[in-house]
Amino acid sequence: MLGFRLWNGTGRDLPMPRILRWFAALLVCLATASAFGDGEFAESVRALNAASFHAKESAARQVAATQHERAGTILTAMLEGELHRQVATDQVVIAVRAERAYAVRDAVSGADLGLATRREVRRISVNNQLRRTLRGLIAGLRLDHAEVSERVAAARSIADSGDPELRPLLDARRAREDSARVIEAIDTAMVVFDLDAEDEVTRLAAIRASASNLDGSVRIKLTDIAEDDGVGESLREAAKASLGAIEDTVARYQMVETVFFGLSLGSVLVLAAIGLSITFGVMGVINMAHGELIMLGAYATYVIQTLMPDAIEYSLFVAVPAAFAVSGLVGIAIERGIIRFLYGRPLETLLATFGVSLILQQAVRSIFSPLNRAVVTPEWMSGSLQVVQGLSLTYNRLYILVFAGLVFAALWLVLRRTRLGLEVRAVTQNRQMARAVGVRSARVDMLTFGLGAGIAGVAGVALSQLTNVGPNLGQGYIVDSFLVVVFGGVGNLWGTLVAGLSLGVVNKLIEPAAGAVVAKILVLVFIILFIQKWPRGLFPQRGRAADG
Repeated sequence: MLGFRLWNGTGRDLPMPRILRWFAALLVCLATASAFGDGEFAESVRALNAASFHAKESAARQVAATQHERAGTILTAMLEGELHRQVATDQVVIAVRAERAYAVRDAVSGADLGLATRREVRRISVNNQLRRTLRGLIAGLRLDHAEVSERVAAARSIADSGDPELRPLLDARRAREDSARVIEAIDTAMVVFDLDAEDEVTRLAAIRASASNLDGSVRIKLTDIAEDDGVGESLREAAKASLGAIEDTVARYQMVETVFFGLSLGSVLVLAAIGLSITFGVMGVINMAHGELIMLGAYATYVIQTLMPDAIEYSLFVAVPAAFAVSGLVGIAIERGIIRFLYGRPLETLLATFGVSLILQQAVRSIFSPLNRAVVTPEWMSGSLQVVQGLSLTYNRLYILVFAGLVFAALWLVLRRTRLGLEVRAVTQNRQMARAVGVRSARVDMLTFGLGAGIAGVAGVALSQLTNVGPNLGQGYIVDSFLVVVFGGVGNLWGTLVAGLSLGVVNKLIEPAAGAVVAKILVLVFIILFIQKWPRGLFPQRGRAADG
């Protein structure tokens, strides 16, 4: 029994109560165990300074097995070449290069030991095999990380290390894991280990189970087995069969991704062409400055991000109405200043708006310089959504596709549920009759042109998330916009939607086989042949003006 006693201030000590003696004994035991654990950890760290790489590997495994809070730091320092020994004392330290000296910390405690010269410390060397082991051990320590992405990365690192001694860590983690992503990564790592198993039955079962696994490390292992003449014929044939099944799955997923990219391109074409469609349909104006209105919307996004650098995540929500207002006002100015004097003379409006496009381009070059400007993509639009293993959809294109749908729905509601929409449809169908019943066609023309220009500016916001912003941004979309309008039917929203999405998908389906330039040429030839048969497009206008 421990002889702890209490002092009562009278010169005599009193026996400690039994419960306090038990508590004190527990503290002593814990302190002793902790000191023993730290001692074991310190001894394993000192063993890292061994002569042979095999001994270093054994010591690294002992460091990881202690589960000490500094185990990951030490192993990471060793992997990165920052683990050293002091020449004078043989103490293992972490030395980080600081100008002409090294900032030295004790490896076990992390205490700062000051600066040391290059002659006072020597790096503990590692080879490739030891590096693979260290990566696996560090990943094993990360398996209990709170973040799901960290645990997934840890499981993949263990698979890449190819160290079968780390498999028990995966088994233990899987038994208590609740994330489907982590479980999938752990199962893949186990398959990788089984593909290297010495038991042929286990290896064959793993090969067959890999037929639906699209992980890159699994495909590499299967390829090695299929090309290895040193394994049995049954293993090689099974590996070839699994690879064939994987390639079929990959081909299907690539087709889905191609269609998705086509839809995202089509959504951009819809945004670029929908404003041109309503102005062309209502006013009969061939607006060659439409591409520059798109460019102004993109530059408005750049300016908004410049004005609010600390709120990039919310900048697009400000940029959309700002781009609509800027391009819309410029469009109204073009209509009031030039186009209203040229109605009924389409060739002259074409030449006039072409001149306006050159003026706008030069104005942007003078204000922002001819260099392209990069617009920052918000964090919530970065990365990709993994639908299933091997099939990912990028967030920026997914959001732009949804955004195009919202813009289309909003414009449809404006044209179908507002007085302006009613007047626009009346002028589109029969301008003279609309004037006869009191519709001010000049005001409708002005607002329609401003609306179409504003939507072009909104398209520029979307394009700023896909490409750099420059003075020639709109030139790449003006021809495609006219193709969409002609193909879908002048002045018809649904025709523009169907035509834009269709042309986008067709472009992306042809590109892998023919190339981007040839794909555009083939689409152009198709539209030329199409309008020979159906000159009014997929959804022609209705009304006396259209019939006339």
